[in-house]
Order: sequence, then structure tokens, then C-alpha cells
Amino acid sequence: MGQRAKEKELKGVIPGILRILDKFSPYIRQQKLLIAGSFLALLLETGLRLLEPWPLKYVFDYILIPAHNNNTNLTHTYGLSPVVLLTLSAVGIVVISGVGSIAAYISTYGMSLAVVRVLSTVRANVFHHLQHLSLSFHQKSKSGDLITRVTADIEKMRTVTVKTALPLFTNTFSLVGMLGIMFWLNWELALVVTAIFPLLFLLTSQMISRIRKFAKKHRDSEGVLAATTGETMGAIKVVQVLSLQEMLHSVFSTQNQKSLDEAIESLRLSAALERAVQILMAIIIAVVLWRGSHVVLHKELTPGELLVFMTYLRNAFEPMRKLSNQIGQIAKATASGERVVEILDYEPNVQDLPGAKPAHPFFGAVRFENVFFGYDTGKDILKNISLTVQPGQQIALVGASGGGKSTLLSLILRLYDPEAGRILIDGQDIREYTLNSLRQQISVVLQESVLFAVSVRENIAYGKLGATDKEVEKAARLANAHEFIMNLPQGYDTILGDRGGTLSGGQRQRIAIARAAIRQAPIVILDEPTTGLDKKSEYIVNSALAKLTEGRTTFIISHNLKAVENADIILYVEGGSILEQGTHPELMRLGGYYATLYQIQGIVEPEGDIYAVEA
Repeated sequence: MGQRAKEKELKGVIPGILRILDKFSPYIRQQKLLIAGSFLALLLETGLRLLEPWPLKYVFDYILIPAHNNNTNLTHTYGLSPVVLLTLSAVGIVVISGVGSIAAYISTYGMSLAVVRVLSTVRANVFHHLQHLSLSFHQKSKSGDLITRVTADIEKMRTVTVKTALPLFTNTFSLVGMLGIMFWLNWELALVVTAIFPLLFLLTSQMISRIRKFAKKHRDSEGVLAATTGETMGAIKVVQVLSLQEMLHSVFSTQNQKSLDEAIESLRLSAALERAVQILMAIIIAVVLWRGSHVVLHKELTPGELLVFMTYLRNAFEPMRKLSNQIGQIAKATASGERVVEILDYEPNVQDLPGAKPAHPFFGAVRFENVFFGYDTGKDILKNISLTVQPGQQIALVGASGGGKSTLLSLILRLYDPEAGRILIDGQDIREYTLNSLRQQISVVLQESVLFAVSVRENIAYGKLGATDKEVEKAARLANAHEFIMNLPQGYDTILGDRGGTLSGGQRQRIAIARAAIRQAPIVILDEPTTGLDKKSEYIVNSALAKLTEGRTTFIISHNLKAVENADIILYVEGGSILEQGTHPELMRLGGYYATLYQIQGIVEPEGDIYAVEA
């Protein structure tokens, strides 16, 4: 990396920190009283730290050296005998150290508490923000990487801030005070000390950019590792069935080695910088000792004052020696902080528009007017979709996979917004409603219903937060789920495994239907709700679906045409367009795509009707 590139990277550290502070400033202001009190304690601690070597000066200059030289002219100072002066100096050391320790405890604990509170609030807000980001964001992001940002990156910031940044802040105050007193004692020696700072800056400026670069790469690699782990564990059944363990282990090992190499390089650079600073400090101490001794011999400085000067230099040496490592740690934390800020800066593509109002209770009339939509600009998935649905009608969407059926129904939920055209419910553009009020009046049952690792009761009640136990049981009975729930170990209080893995597919789907039913929404969306179920489970689920959709505007996606032949409107969707539209008899008379597919399915599939069961 060239010098200009290094300087450019170095300049990115401070703006990165300022960007983080600016983003976190609302949370920091909430802790302003705690921070102010801790800062005052810090100032007291700094002042007392500067006083620590001065009792030694009086002991050396007025007691030890005169006694060693048999000089009786300095046996009293300020009217005090050597014994009294020695006693006061000893007590002074204890008092200074004791009060300084208390002040240090207050400042450290207070600042640490403020940091923990701020970052805990940030973490909660990042989690909240992630849940509200558009579906398009999550589809392009890796869940493991997002988890790393919420957990590991914020934890890295907390650890570094408490253990590195705050001590560096304290040491900086002390260093400034020490330098001020050094100049007051002897400006010549103080200039020798300050000569190290340009050298130190040049050294760190050439290393910090590389440390930050590798730290950022390492955090990104950790996100990739987390994503790979999450994807593998989430599909462990498929991994084992396909015997993918060794292949995925090889992929993980390659990513793990890459992360290790970046971490090692970052550690190597930090260690090298720390050792270089240590050598520089040793040289400065030697020069000051050599020159300072000459100054004392020329009576320009007392031995006690040289001792104070050297003590300050030694005290300054420790934080300056650690400075390189602290800079490296702060650079890593900055990389983590920037990854968190990236999430907070990301604006949802779909959000409440200015002036959006809560939706009135829907009747269920839905209309698409010349709707176009694409995940990427210039690549339309849906093209000029127009459709009118009356309240209570049942609409079936059929056609080849990837034709845009699920995407079309996602627009009703405002998981995405159209690029052109509009969607209306009861004659009003759905973008004029608040998101929550819109989605609360739409029930959804997906092909793969996700259940949470909480009780059965809570999983059902998630459909209507605050639902009573009576409402939960009523919804479960409607979904034909009450009987099997009561046979679970703790009934409705049974805690489910991750994603409901302890239940069968049919049982999971019935709980999902109960969750949809408890909402009593006027609009229902069913996306392949019986796919993958055995005949018995499919029969029970179909019965529950019939009760769920009765009298409600219902959209059904299905590849089984016989299952939806009684729908009020059947849409044949392919290539993002509605190619055919009508009732089953109308489409069969048309003899087009639908009729052809229906005849093929009649040959290769047994007959069955999704609602040909008794409620």
C-alpha cells in the first residue's frame, strides 16, 4: 500500500469514530448526568495522580540528601522538623492514593455504566430496526452476518470502550497535566520529551491504517462464518441426507482460515507497533536521565525535582507504551461500530408515508391497477397487473413456479411497494394506511409456517397480541388443533422446539392456521398451505382452511388445479403477467394454458378438492 493510500485509510479512522458518535449521540445524551459526574471524578483523579510524586520530592530534597551530606541548614522546612515532614509526606502519599483510588473507581464505574447502558439501547434499537427493514434488504443479506452485527460487533465496542478507550481518555488527561508541570520544572527537558510525539505519530500513522483494514476484513469474515454456520444448522437435515458434511466443512475451513489469517495479521501489526513504541520510550528516558543529571549538577534543578520529572516520564511511559495496542483495539472497535451504523443508516424501502392513517375495518374489496414491480431496477417481475376482487370472493393463482404469484400477494401486505401502479383496498391506496393497521387485517398461512420456541399458547396468540386464553382455544378448535394440543405434555403451555421441530408438518400447519384465525381478518392469503403434507394431514388442514376462509376475501396459491377449481376467479400467472382469468368452466372452454395444465394433472394426479371436505 502506497503512502497516500495509508494516509487515506488513516483519515478514515477519526471520521469513522465521529460518525459513530454522531449516530449514538441521542443515546449518549440520555446518560449525560452520569457522564458529567464521572467526568468530574476523572478530573479529581487526574489532579491527584499529578500530586503523587511530590511527597517524594520533599523527602529527597529536605531530608535524605541533606542528611546524607551532613548539611544541617536544611533540617527544618516551613518550621517543620524532618520527622514531621517525613510523617506528613508518608500520610500524604496514603491520602493522595486513597482519594485518587476512590475517584478512579467512581469515574471508571460511572463511565462504564454509561457505556453499557448506551450500547444496550443501541443493540435494542438495531434489533428493532432490523425487524422493520424491507424484505428486499433481508433477502440480500445473510442472517448470520446480521446476527454478528447485533451481538459480537456491539460486544466488541463495549469491551474496547470500557477496557481501552476510557483508560486512554484518562491517561490523555494525565499526560497533558504531566507535560504542563514538566515544562514548569524545566522547559529544556520537557522539549526533549515532547520530541517523541512526532516520531510516535509517524510510526502509528503507518500502522493504524493496516490494522484497521485487517480488523474490518476480520469482522466481515466473522459475519460470513456466522452466516455459513446458521445456514448449515438451519438445514442440517438436508445436509445429512445429501451427505454434504465434508463439503461444507471444507467451505467452512477455508472461511475460518481466512478469518484467522486476518486476525493474526492484525495482532502482529499491533504487537509490532507496541514494541516499537517501547523502544522509543526507552531512548527518551535514557536521554532525559543523562541530560537531567547535568542540569541537577549545574544547580538548575533539585534532585527531588528530577525525581518528580522522571516519575512523570515513567508514568507517561506506560500509557504511551500501550498506546499502539489501544489504537489497534480502537481501530477494530471502529470497524465494528461502522458495521452497526450501516444497519441504522439503512432506510426501509417500505415504510409509513407522511400522513398515513390507521386503516378502517376492511370490507375486503381489493383492486390492482396497472401494477409493475421488480426486485432490481429495470427487471420487472410483475408487468401491468390489473385485477378487481369483491369482498368475500376466493381468488386462486396458478401457473408455473417463478411466475410471480407469491410476489403479487406480497404486494398486498406491502412487503414490497409497486414501482408503478397502485393497489387499493376498499377503494383506498394501501400506501395511505399505516403498515401495522394494514397487516393486522390480513391473515397469512404459508407453505412453511414458522413457529417460535415458546409455548403453543403464545404461538397462537402472536396472531393477536393480548388475546385471551378463551380466544386462543377457540382459534385452535377452528384449526382442528385443540385435540392434539391437549395431548402434548403440558397442553397449551408446551414449549415448542426451534421452528416447531418437535411437531409434525400437519400439526405445525394447524397451529399456523389457528394463529391466522385468531386475528379474524377480512382478507386471507394462503400460499401453498398443504404442500408436503400426507393425505390425512392434508384432509384435516383443508377442513380448517375452509372454516378460516368462510366469508372472507381469500387469495390462494396452488399448483393443484383440482384443489381450486371452485374458486370465484382463477388467475393463470406466468412471466409476471396474468395470461388467463376466469372461472374454472370459462377457462376450460377457453382451451388455453389452464385447460392444458388441468388435463395433464388429471392424467398424472389423483382427484381431490382443497375444500371438498366437511367443515
